[in-house]
Order: sequence, then C-alpha cells, then structure tokens
Amino acid sequence: MRDESIGSFLARLAARSAAPGGGATGALHAAQAAALLAMVARFSDGVRYDAETVGRVRAAADGLADEGVGLAAADSAAFEKVIGAYRLPKDTAREKAARSAAIADAMAGAARPPADLMAACVRLVGLAEELLPVANKNVISDIAAAAAAISAAAVTAAVNIEANLTSVKDPALAAELRTTAALAAGVTDRAGRVISAVREEIAQ
Repeated sequence: MRDESIGSFLARLAARSAAPGGGATGALHAAQAAALLAMVARFSDGVRYDAETVGRVRAAADGLADEGVGLAAADSAAFEKVIGAYRLPKDTAREKAARSAAIADAMAGAARPPADLMAACVRLVGLAEELLPVANKNVISDIAAAAAAISAAAVTAAVNIEANLTSVKDPALAAELRTTAALAAGVTDRAGRVISAVREEIAQ
C-alpha cells in the first residue's frame, strides 16, 4: 500500500472486497492530516516564527504521516485475518470451536489498528492546536483541512472499534477498547475548535 498509486488504491477500495475498507481510509485521513501539518510547519520556519514549536511539530507530524500509512496497511492485513477466520470449516464440533476461537482472536487483532489510530488522532489534534498560533497565516487554511481529516479519522477509528467489540471475549481488552473509542468525542470537539479558530482568523 505504501508504494501504491492513488488510482490503484481507489480501484481496490471500490471493488467488491472487504479490504481495504473504512479502517484503511481512516488511517490515510490521519496520514494526510499529518502531512498537511508538516507542510504548514515548513512554511513557518523563518526568523519571524517560533522555531522550537515549529520544529517539534514538523518532526512529530512527519513521523505520524509515516505511522498513518503503516496503520492503513495494518488495518487491511488484520481484516484479511478476520475474513480467513470466517472461512474456516465448521462441519464438526471441533472445527466449530476452532473457528470460533480463530474469529475471536482475529477480531481482537482487528481492533488494534483503529485503537492505535485513535492514539495518533489525539497526538495530531494536539499538534494542530500547537501550530495554529505560530503558523504562517498564509497557509492556516491547511491546518483547518488537517483538523477536518483528524476528525474523520477519529470517528472512523471509533466506529471500527465498536464494530469489533461484540466479538472481543477478553473483558479487560473490551473495557480498554471502549475507553479508547470514547476519545473520539474529545478529538472531534478539539478539531472543530481549531477549524473555527482558522475561519475566524481568515475572516479578519
């Protein structure tokens, strides 16, 4: 996926196949948000700007852009395991038990990439908040675009976590995942405030 063309990815996304799907696109939303923040930081590196903040945001955003692409690939791979588990034979009692265990294990694994994506979204919205006050005003609309993408990524991550929860048998893991999914509300609220602040700045 990392070296795939946009056209090729979109063709696979549109195909009658379960992977890649929403999880991969959510991770790519985050990757694009990170890349936008890194770009704004690079336009804000002159002597008039806060070099320490800009440098920290740029380095973190570059890392999160790469992480987002990795999470997109991880999400697709995890869902392929879910598909494989559902295809296991179920003709005998032993096969049914093995299939059920494999499905539960695969679903727990499939919840990990969106949980990691949520953590990335929390970091990304923090970077957007840090960058906005010190950014080059000529490109702050791209911070709003990044914030919108972060919000989309967080909502996607929450929905995908919730979709996997019914098949997670480990109570501790289920509780952890519910807590992680609940972070989406805070991320979207903070992202919305960043967008509003950008619009107010543009209107002045």
